[in-house]
Amino acid sequence: MTTRERTYAKASNQRANQYTEMWVVGSPEDLAVMIHAARQTGRLVYVSAPHQMGGDDTRHRRYLRLRTS
Repeated sequence: MTTRERTYAKASNQRANQYTEMWVVGSPEDLAVMIHAARQTGRLVYVSAPHQMGGDDTRHRRYLRLRTS
């Protein structure tokens, strides 16, 4: 591994450690409260559009990326 490759791998790993990525599932009201709290604390980086779970399930699924610190 070259010095350039090691440097890139280290920087990439440090960037990955700065974020937590997750799928959250819940009622639209519960997700709205969660997203609002993440926004207010400054941790929210990205939130996807809501996706229905399907069938007769009324819950939604959303993808979140949050800052860890």
